[in-house]
Amino acid sequence: MNEDIARQLDEAAQHAVSVPQVAAAQNINLEEAYKIQRLSMGRRYERGEQSIGVKLGFTSRAKMEQMGVSDMIWGWLTDSMLYQDTDTLSLHKFIHPRAEPEVCFIVCKEINKALSLDEAKDHIGSLAVAIEIIDSRFQNFKFSLEDVVADNCSSTALVIGEKLPINTNLSNVSMQLVINGEVRQYGNTDAILGNPWESVVAASRLVAKSGLTLPKGSLIMAGAATAAEYLKSGDHVEAVLGENHKVNLLAK
Repeated sequence: MNEDIARQLDEAAQHAVSVPQVAAAQNINLEEAYKIQRLSMGRRYERGEQSIGVKLGFTSRAKMEQMGVSDMIWGWLTDSMLYQDTDTLSLHKFIHPRAEPEVCFIVCKEINKALSLDEAKDHIGSLAVAIEIIDSRFQNFKFSLEDVVADNCSSTALVIGEKLPINTNLSNVSMQLVINGEVRQYGNTDAILGNPWESVVAASRLVAKSGLTLPKGSLIMAGAATAAEYLKSGDHVEAVLGENHKVNLLAK
């Protein structure tokens, strides 16, 4: 059953065709959902995609409470998802894409255990403002906790800006999502677990718990600082950290 669901979700992502929710109908629990996620990602790796890191979800305490969970969820990023500043994103690859402003951490030393906050800073070489594109494979962008985990936490694409030093201020700094020159979402870095660096700690714990590692060069997407915005063709998207750090994307 798990392999069938993994195949269904993988094919939905490949062909940008939505599918019905599966968790409730198949009585899937969270542990099984992560197994399905691993199986689905395995299909991508077999096609030649390479893992480049992880993303966290539910890094807002309010979101955790809303979903009735006590911990974050996480998924995998691959090289086919990665875009650079000012790149063009072809929307035909997606079902109902949405953009979120985030902070991305770049690993400089293999993470092979759960880290403390102090240790985390020894394992990160730089950071960047980023845009994450999420795109659930489920119909109408509706899903349960188990559904979204099985679906690799809606991971679809990410855009990374210029690398910034690790001493870049991330405490109580504004984050904006600007579309076509209009601020659509306004938030603050403190919305990410109270401190985006805590996402590195959380990622290390979650990955280590699964018996895995994050090699040097891996990316850690810390989680959204605001709600997501739906994208349409022609949208120019910009994520802004503070006043000076930005990353851009054109949707077509």
